[in-house]
Amino acid sequence: MLQHLISNTPVWVWALLVFLVSRGIAAMRPGETSLTKLAIVPALFTAWGAWSLGHRFGSSWEAWGEWLVGIGAGMGLGWMLLRRATLTVNISTGRLWRSADYTLLPLLLLTFVVKYGFEVALSVSPSLNLDVGFRAAYLLLSGGFTGVFIGKYLRYLRASRLAMPRSALEAAR
Repeated sequence: MLQHLISNTPVWVWALLVFLVSRGIAAMRPGETSLTKLAIVPALFTAWGAWSLGHRFGSSWEAWGEWLVGIGAGMGLGWMLLRRATLTVNISTGRLWRSADYTLLPLLLLTFVVKYGFEVALSVSPSLNLDVGFRAAYLLLSGGFTGVFIGKYLRYLRASRLAMPRSALEAAR
C-alpha cells in the first residue's frame, strides 16, 4: 500500500520536499539573506493551503475561517520562535543577517508530513471531507503550520524595518 501511495504522488510533491529540505539545511547556517528569499517558504505554504482549500472545500466560509484561525495561532508561534534570534541589517546592501535557525528544517518536515498525510487520507477516503472533526484538524493544522512560517517572516520583516531607513529598504527589494 505504501508503494502505491508513493508512486501515485505527483512528481511536484517530491520536488517540493527536496526544495524544502534544502531550505531547512541552508537555514542552519548563519548568514545574510534577502527578504524576498525569506518570503518563499511562507508564500509556498500559503499557496498550497489556498489551493487545497479551494480544491477540497470550494468557497465554504467555515473552512476558510478555520484555516485563517489556524494561521493566526501559527503566526504567534512563528513570531515567538525567533524571539532569541540575532537579526541585523546590512544598511549598505539591505540584506538581513540572521543567526542559524535550527527550527526551520524540523518544522518544514513536520509540516510536509502532516499536509501529505491529510491529502493522502482525503484522496483515499473523500468522505472524510464531511467529518467535522477531521475537517477541523485538517484546516487548523494546515493553517497553523502556514501561520508559523508567516510569523517567522514577519519577525524578519520587522527587524528589517526597524534597522533600516525606509528609502534603503525600498531600494533593497
